[in-house]
Amino acid sequence: MSFDEFFNGIEISEVNISPDGRAVLIETTRPDWEQEINRRDIWLWREGGSLVQLTRSGHDSGADWSPDGKWIAFLSDRKQQSEKGDASTPEDGPPTQIYLIASDGGEAFPATSGDEEVHAFAWAADSSAIYFATTQPLSKDQKEAIKKEWHDVNRWREGERGDQIFRIKISDAIANFATAGTKAETAAAENAKASDKEAAKDTPKEQPFTAGAQPIALSKYKLKGLIASPDGKLLAFNTDSISSRVEDDASFEIYTVDTAGAPLQTPKQVTHNHGIEENISWSRDSHSVFFQQSTGTPEKYEDAQPRVYSIDVVTGALTRWAPSYTGTITDYEITQQGTLFAAGQLGTEVQPFSQARANAPLAPIKGWAGSYEHLSAALNSPRVAFVYSAQQKPSEVYVADSPDKVESARPITNFNQLMTQRDLPEGKPYRWKAPDGVEVEGWLIYPPGKVGAKNLRMFTLIHGGPLDADHNHWETDWYQWGALAASNDWLVFEPNYRGSCCYGDRFALDISPKLVSVPGVDILAGVDALVKDGIADPNRLAIGGYSYGGYMTNWLLTQTTRFKAAVTGAGAVEHANNWGNDDLSYDDAWYLGGTPWENPKNYQDEAALFQMNKVKTPTHMVAGADDIRVAVSQDYLMERALHTLGVPSHLLIFPGEGHGLRKNPWHGRIKVREELQWLEKYVPAQAGNIR
Repeated sequence: MSFDEFFNGIEISEVNISPDGRAVLIETTRPDWEQEINRRDIWLWREGGSLVQLTRSGHDSGADWSPDGKWIAFLSDRKQQSEKGDASTPEDGPPTQIYLIASDGGEAFPATSGDEEVHAFAWAADSSAIYFATTQPLSKDQKEAIKKEWHDVNRWREGERGDQIFRIKISDAIANFATAGTKAETAAAENAKASDKEAAKDTPKEQPFTAGAQPIALSKYKLKGLIASPDGKLLAFNTDSISSRVEDDASFEIYTVDTAGAPLQTPKQVTHNHGIEENISWSRDSHSVFFQQSTGTPEKYEDAQPRVYSIDVVTGALTRWAPSYTGTITDYEITQQGTLFAAGQLGTEVQPFSQARANAPLAPIKGWAGSYEHLSAALNSPRVAFVYSAQQKPSEVYVADSPDKVESARPITNFNQLMTQRDLPEGKPYRWKAPDGVEVEGWLIYPPGKVGAKNLRMFTLIHGGPLDADHNHWETDWYQWGALAASNDWLVFEPNYRGSCCYGDRFALDISPKLVSVPGVDILAGVDALVKDGIADPNRLAIGGYSYGGYMTNWLLTQTTRFKAAVTGAGAVEHANNWGNDDLSYDDAWYLGGTPWENPKNYQDEAALFQMNKVKTPTHMVAGADDIRVAVSQDYLMERALHTLGVPSHLLIFPGEGHGLRKNPWHGRIKVREELQWLEKYVPAQAGNIR
C-alpha cells in the first residue's frame, strides 16, 4: 500500500436503507486534490441494478428517504456552479440548505433558502412536508438596525440566538423552485440586453428565509437532531448550546412539540438529566424516544461509556437498554419489528447485537471478526444495511435480509477494491498489566509479512478521546494512519489505556482527576512489556498522537527519554488556558476535578508545561489555525518551550482548519508526510524511505 493509495481511500460516512429495503443511500468522503476540498457525495444502490452517483457537487450529506420512498432530501452547502463546473466553496460559502431529488431520477433542487443554515430536518410521516430548524431568522429591518448600532462588533453571548422550527410542504418547495427559475430566466434575459455593468449585476436575491415555510416552534437552544413520530403527531429534537460550546449540561436535553404548529409553540422538555443526548430515534409505536448518552446519568455528569436509553414522552419513564453489557454501544437502529439492532464494542472488536425488548437480554448476532458501523434498518422491511471492515478488509457497504443474517450479508459497494489487491498490514490484540495490577489491552499492527517477528522498530500511536479505543477495523486517514506507518516498516502499538471505552465504566472513569498521569503509566507499561517480550527494539522507539493522543504524547515526553522521536498534534500542555479557550470546558473540569480555581494544584500537576525542562526528544507538532476543541495557543506554547530549551522541533499550522483538518485534504496529507519523514529521520529503517 503506497502513500498515494492510502490517501486516495474512500471513507463511507453514512448509510440509509430505503423504506422497502430495496435501495440504499450512501454518503462518501474523498479528497479532491485539484479543488482542494474533501468531496462529500451521495450514491444510490438499487436491488437488481447498479451503484450510481446521485450527487456531484462535492458538498452533500445527510441524505434521508421520504417515508413513501418517492423523495430523497439531503443537506448541501453547494454554490451555483460556474461554466467550468467549479465545485469549490468560497471563503464565505453559502449556508447549508435542504435539497430534494426524486428517487426515480431528475435534478436536485433547493427546498429551503435564506441566510441561516439548516441545522436539522425531518420528513413528515405522510411524506407531504419537511420540518427543519435554523437559527431564528432576522428580518431585513432587524439586520439593518443591528448593523447600525453595532457595526462589526461581536457581542460574545448577547448576539447569540436559539433555533426556530419550520414546516415546508413539498408542493410549496416545488413551486418556489419553479418560480425562482422563471425569475432567474427573466433577469438573465434583461441583463443580456443591458450594456451597463451595474445592470448586469442586478440578479434576483434570495429571500431572508424560505417562502411559504410555516413556523412551528421556538427553541432557546440550537437543534442537533430532529425526528417526526411514525404516527405523525409529534416532533422530537435534541439540543446543543447556542454557541456549540459545552459550558454546562442544561443545554443538552430532548424536547417534543406538536406537528400542527399555529400558534407558535413552546416545546415540552422530556429529559431532565446531566448528560448529553445524541442519535435520537422514535420507537415504532410513537410512545418513546430512543437516544444515546455518553456523558452523565440522571444524577450527575461523568464521562462513562455510551449507553442507549428510551424515554416515554408522556410519562417520562426512562429505560436503559443493555444495562449489563460491559462494552460500549457504538451505534443502534430500531428495526421494523421494534427491536434494538446495535453495534457494540468490547475490547478490540465491534460486533452486532439485538434486543427484543427492554427487559430481554442483549443477544450477540453471529458475524465476522472486525467492526460493524453505520447501521440502518428499513421502515417497512426486515432488511438492514451497514458498513463492515477489518484490519485487512477495507470498508464497504453490506445489505442483509434481517439483523440475524448479517453473516450472510452481501457487499453492494467496492469503493476500496484496490486495497484488496495489496499486501496489507495485519493486526492483533496485545495485553499487559499496569504496575497496580490492572489489565490493559491494545492493538498491534505489524508490517506486511512480519507477524511474529522480533526486535521491530515501534511507533506508539495514541488514540484521542480519551473515551475511544483502537480496534480491528479499516483505517485510512490523517488521524488513524497506523496502517500506513506499518506499511513503512513500523510495528504500530495502539494502547487502550485507562480512560478508553469498551472495557467497562470503571476503566473509563479511572482517569479523573488524574487526566494524563494514570493513562501515562498504562502506556509506558505496555511499551515495557513489548520490549520485554522481545517484540519491540528498545533502541528504536517513537511516539505520537493527536488531540487527547497529543495530550498524552506531550506528557510522556516529560516522563521518559526512551523515545527517539515524537509527533504530536492539537494536544494541551497547560490546562487552565485550555479550559478557558476550548469548546469543552465543562468536560475539561470534570476530568480535572473542578475548575482551575477549585483544583489549581491538579491543573499544574497534570500539565506537561511545568515539566518541559525534562524533554529531550525531537518533536514534530501540528495544529489547525482555528482549532477551539484544543486551543491552538497550546501548540504555540509547546513550540516556544521546546525552542527555548533547544530541543529539535517543527510546528506546522494549517490555515482555516479547526480540530478535524477537514477543510483541505492537502493539510492531512502534508501532516502525515512530514510526520513519517520526522520519524524516519530520527529512527531510520534498515532500508528504504517512505513508500
